[in-house]
Amino acid sequence: MQTPQHKDRMAPVKIMFRSLWRENPQNTSGSVAVRDAMSLRRIMLTVIIALLPCVFMAMWNTGYQMHLAMQREGMEELFSWHESVFRLLGVGHDPAYVGDNLLLGALHFVPVLLISAVCALFWEALFAVVRGLQMNEGWGVTALLTALILPPSIPLWQVALGVSFGIVLGKEIFGGTGRNFLNPTLAGYAFLFFAYPGQFSGSVYVPVDGVSTATPLALAAEGGMAAVRDNVDWLQAFLGTIPGSMGETSLAACLVGALILLVAGVASWRTMLAVLIGALGTTILLQGIGSSTNPMFAMPFIWHLVLGSFAFGLVFMATDPVSSTLTDTGKWFYGLLIGVMLILVRVVNPAFPEGTMLAILFGNVFAPVIDRFVLKAHIRKRVSLHGQ
Repeated sequence: MQTPQHKDRMAPVKIMFRSLWRENPQNTSGSVAVRDAMSLRRIMLTVIIALLPCVFMAMWNTGYQMHLAMQREGMEELFSWHESVFRLLGVGHDPAYVGDNLLLGALHFVPVLLISAVCALFWEALFAVVRGLQMNEGWGVTALLTALILPPSIPLWQVALGVSFGIVLGKEIFGGTGRNFLNPTLAGYAFLFFAYPGQFSGSVYVPVDGVSTATPLALAAEGGMAAVRDNVDWLQAFLGTIPGSMGETSLAACLVGALILLVAGVASWRTMLAVLIGALGTTILLQGIGSSTNPMFAMPFIWHLVLGSFAFGLVFMATDPVSSTLTDTGKWFYGLLIGVMLILVRVVNPAFPEGTMLAILFGNVFAPVIDRFVLKAHIRKRVSLHGQ
């Protein structure tokens, strides 16, 4: 909907902030308008609510992993500005206390989220003002998703670069929300991963000075399942008490989010189920082929589920209603493609064990093609049955 830019060019920004606490005054009123209880704002709000368990785990587990590392190394304090906050509040570094872990995790997660939100809001507002269109709430979801999939020690200027790349080149350049075929969060993540690969390896997931901790998925790529089981058990991985990107470690939190999205009708169960089927089938196939040099071939499917960003990508990224397929039949092919690609990238390329985000981006590129073939097949079937 166009805004009265001839009167006030900042109208899109003012309307967006005003609509945070009351209804948009420019709703359509004609009798021909289609009315639905689920608006874009409510969809975005539902996604944010579904992400809250992952936000809690992002803060708690980040602090928990850091406190465990300090305990192993016999460290009593951090050698960074975060220690000043602990001293100011008189809080200790005990991994057994939820508050200690939440505080340390929040000191890493909240700055990343704030920078991500400010950058996303800036670009969304700039393009809305220039185009004279209304702003939508998608910038908030993009900012939150970006903060959740990044490691805790990533420099804030890289966060700003990644969000800017995702919003501008992943969404706005194609016309904004609803017109982008790539998920802007994943586009920004891919940019950061290939531009600054050092920020996604080594000790970045447990940012304690002098401590280097590999993620369980990295351990699996190097030493197979024996190396993984020596460090974590399946229940730990399911709950998410393992090193990893801030909001991606917990399958349990992702399951709560998936339930909220499915009940609200925001996410597609077809896409989720198809990704699982594609990943399961490919895992079984690769286990049957086997490899004497690549231990990832022997990783069971239940471990693929709980390690890395598999669950987070399946629930919150693959089901993005804008960048995924629109047809019900297309969702099956789209999900199967992502599931197959996810396992292939993880297993066949041991140098890159985390393939979820790239697999979903690959699916985004093919989503319009899948929908096109599904619609053409439907038209041919209708013509053969009814002659029109």
